[in-house]
Amino acid sequence: MNIVAVAAVSENGVIGAGAELPWDLPREVARYRERVSGETVVLGRKTFEMFDHDDLPGARQLVLSRGNPAYDVESVTVVGSVDAAIETARSAGAETLYVLGGAGVYEAFLPESDRMYISRVDGEYGGDARFPDFDREAWTLESEERYEGYTLETWIREA
Repeated sequence: MNIVAVAAVSENGVIGAGAELPWDLPREVARYRERVSGETVVLGRKTFEMFDHDDLPGARQLVLSRGNPAYDVESVTVVGSVDAAIETARSAGAETLYVLGGAGVYEAFLPESDRMYISRVDGEYGGDARFPDFDREAWTLESEERYEGYTLETWIREA
């Protein structure tokens, strides 16, 4: 199973400001949703709570809640660890597990990830959540595609 991080990241590393994105890029959001449509996704509890529960990304959502083992929400699967998320996705037959954030979830899954799709948002923004630093020597920038307001970077882990 492949593990793929998908994130929109400003030039200064910001991925969020409270429960909001600090930029407005509807085409980037549409592209992101199209990528994970029909797929299994994992997101942290706080990120999950940012979404309208009637409009969640992906076909199957795993919510990582490490600090609250009693956390329970109808229509999603709550997991308590990275290993539990991976095993749950694998047991369900997922070919790919998409990691959708927040910051702590990206950091926890980065050592397990095979690929990253990072939308590099033009400009610097204020915010309280940042994409984790990663060892660029362990990753190869496979491609860059320019769009209005951002550049989509595809990173693959070195073998």
